[in-house]
Amino acid sequence: MRVIALSTLKKFWDETPAFMDAREPTLAWYRHVLKADWASPADVKRDFANASILKGGRVVFNIAGNKYRIVVWINYPYRVVYVRFIGTHAQYDAIDAQTV
Repeated sequence: MRVIALSTLKKFWDETPAFMDAREPTLAWYRHVLKADWASPADVKRDFANASILKGGRVVFNIAGNKYRIVVWINYPYRVVYVRFIGTHAQYDAIDAQTV
């Protein structure tokens, strides 16, 4: 899979020192996704059983022992994962995962 964009993830932990503990788990997620070949939501669930599949190609991943969440939109035919949001659970609760 191609992931757009690593810079969104880096910005999250670089701009807020309190979130620096998200760096390694997020990079581990990123490296795993780069090696994946997801053709459907079922493929995502096989790799990440705790991922939440939403409508319209959206997926929510729990990162760092459920401390952070990453919301992505996946274009399955083109094998592209677009990072739409990364944040704490409280930050996630304040957004609409279907529209970010």
